[in-house]
Amino acid sequence: MIFDVKSPILGFENVTKMKLEKIDDIFVRLSNAEGDVPIFTLINPFVLREYAFDVPIALKLLLDLENSKNIFTANIMVIQTPIQASTINFLAPVIFNFDNQTMGQVVLDSLKYPQYGLAELISHYYKEEK
Repeated sequence: MIFDVKSPILGFENVTKMKLEKIDDIFVRLSNAEGDVPIFTLINPFVLREYAFDVPIALKLLLDLENSKNIFTANIMVIQTPIQASTINFLAPVIFNFDNQTMGQVVLDSLKYPQYGLAELISHYYKEEK
């Protein structure tokens, strides 16, 4: 599905349309719909931990979140080998409104949300089977 970018992903302010593709129940791929870069792997944070934050009013208005029912929040991952060395950015979630196909990134204040890290190891949540 193609989304209009209403609040850009940091560092990619010129990207206006992004494509979201489901990988599985936990991971999705987000890529520039009009070019080769960027490409991100996102993770559903709610399968890992309790995760809640206040969406700024400006982004609520841009994405029309108050009138929408199909909203998805995900976090950008930096994939490493082995997978346990991969990191998740819980301080800059990406919000998708499926009802109007808009998206935007929120940058959370680390002082207000000290429980969330910029580069948390997935190994903190990953359980290896023996």
